[in-house]
Amino acid sequence: MTVKPTFPDATPVALDTPELAFLADVRDGLSRPQKALSPKYFYDSAGSDLFEAITRLPEYYPTRTEVGILDRSGPEMATLLPARAALVEFGSGSTNKLRRLLRHLDKLAAYVPVDVSGEFLRAQAEALSGDFPHLRVEPVVADFTRDFDLPESLSGMPRAGFFPGSTIGNFEPSEAEDLLRRFGRILGAGAHMIVGVDLVKDAATLERAYDDAAGVTAAFNLNLLTRINRELAGRFDLGAFSHRAVFNPQASRIEMHLVSEGAQDVGIGSDTVAFADGETIHTESSYKYTVETFRALVERAGWTWIQVWTDPEDLFSVHALRQD
Repeated sequence: MTVKPTFPDATPVALDTPELAFLADVRDGLSRPQKALSPKYFYDSAGSDLFEAITRLPEYYPTRTEVGILDRSGPEMATLLPARAALVEFGSGSTNKLRRLLRHLDKLAAYVPVDVSGEFLRAQAEALSGDFPHLRVEPVVADFTRDFDLPESLSGMPRAGFFPGSTIGNFEPSEAEDLLRRFGRILGAGAHMIVGVDLVKDAATLERAYDDAAGVTAAFNLNLLTRINRELAGRFDLGAFSHRAVFNPQASRIEMHLVSEGAQDVGIGSDTVAFADGETIHTESSYKYTVETFRALVERAGWTWIQVWTDPEDLFSVHALRQD
């Protein structure tokens, strides 16, 4: 009889006090001339579910396009990764894309999903273990934008990283370089990586992808305020803010904002934050690259660029990297 595994002892969060870190980041972000909040705080349990809903929207091309690339080129990607490796997925969320790659990784020794949403992470890990009972799954609850340790049980295994979904585009280019360097430190010398990167395209296609007709992306954006209300004693009126997504061609990025629909003061714990009518909170940037600009970024970060796969319309790209 096969016993379904559970994961009560996932490696603990790599933060001193997550609530205090959240509060400090909110205070800092909302005190800037251009108010801003980090997109990493989108992903509580509700936010993770909303993002999964976004990936199924007709306007949101990145997920289905990347999945198509993984389906077509997964066997070739698998040949570039070392045998008996531990595959570390940074910001794992749903395992949908990982499952497409797993079909071709029959010699994978372990899978290490890393995510800040512990409840969602453990649920995904349990489901994956049920479907792949011979795969060793070791979830790590951590913020991948900060250094953290991999489980000691992986010692001596070759390492590979998986970073799909164009999450790399949520970082300023200099921050993306730093992030790739951090991944290199975590994975160690000789590591490989598979990275998803969204490509530059027309503004209309991009803006539809981040401002869908059903309003799911708007709910995802506004959920950040709900989280502040719940966890930090915030008093945001969600009806007093709206969602905006616009392409900034000079910076080659989509920007998501929450727009104050009138002058208002908002309490957060003992703090009060003033908003002018029309003032925005910049909640996310999603940079779009060409293959050439992303390859240059990779090499500045100390990785060797190996190969790229794209879809027939050149909407999206998946890159293979190696750290010598």
